[in-house]
Amino acid sequence: MKGVLSSVRRRYGGVATSLILVSCGLWALGLVVLPQLMMIDYSFRPSLPPAKQGGPEDIYTLANYAALYGNPLNLAIFLKTIWSSALVTATALVVCYPVAFFLARMAVGRTAGLLFIALVIPYWINEILRTFSWLLILARNGFVNTVLLDLGLTQEPIIFLGTTPAILVGMVYAYVLFMVFPIYNSLESLDPHQIEAARDLGAPWWRIHWRIAIPHAKPGIAVGCIMTFMLAAGTYAIPAILGGPKSRWFTEVIYSQFFEALNWNRGAAYAFILLIMCLGFIALMMRLFRVNLAEVTR
Repeated sequence: MKGVLSSVRRRYGGVATSLILVSCGLWALGLVVLPQLMMIDYSFRPSLPPAKQGGPEDIYTLANYAALYGNPLNLAIFLKTIWSSALVTATALVVCYPVAFFLARMAVGRTAGLLFIALVIPYWINEILRTFSWLLILARNGFVNTVLLDLGLTQEPIIFLGTTPAILVGMVYAYVLFMVFPIYNSLESLDPHQIEAARDLGAPWWRIHWRIAIPHAKPGIAVGCIMTFMLAAGTYAIPAILGGPKSRWFTEVIYSQFFEALNWNRGAAYAFILLIMCLGFIALMMRLFRVNLAEVTR
């Protein structure tokens, strides 16, 4: 950290560096720290009409947190959201690791450039519009059902929309870059001579990846898993568009508490529970891949 500050000070001068630090501090305080503190404060207070706020009934309580465990439906949705987000993360890792390895170690020149463009161009379009494209693809008369019917693989259209698998497909597609690029950045620094030496010694491809490539890419894999999980657990648009009543996401429950039930206190408690779960996942990934904060933020 000191080295970074010294480099910035040498490049921009003391005054400009101070302005940058103050601006970043104010941004973090006003847009990150204070809203989170307000949310925590809301979560421990009961939902009261304005006339009773600040009165004897306005006390700190765990009732908003206990409400989640007292509601089997919302608790089931919460657990399903966490499990499904982990499944999205695992699927994205399986899909993206070969792509990242190919880009980092095998693609060269124009081929690499074209592949990068092919990955990035779809993300020039808004996430909601990209999700609506999956709505058309997975619809009853959409592309997938048309192909299945034409090939004779099914006699009736399959109902994809409104199911959890449809949401998972949409999420894996929406967050694929957040898994590809961290792994790519880690694999790009891998010494190719290590792979060549392993091949010369007769190591099969799976052992090369298991013993050389994957250990080297651990920081990138950890970052990709963290980003993908947090985005999947906290998304609202994709479940709202591709899901249905039987595949609700926990963010939809939080939204309903804030804007339908008008119970901001319970909504804040639910949001804070989700935040704690995401922080726990970050700690789990760092421990699982045996990386520290400096390696993750590199």
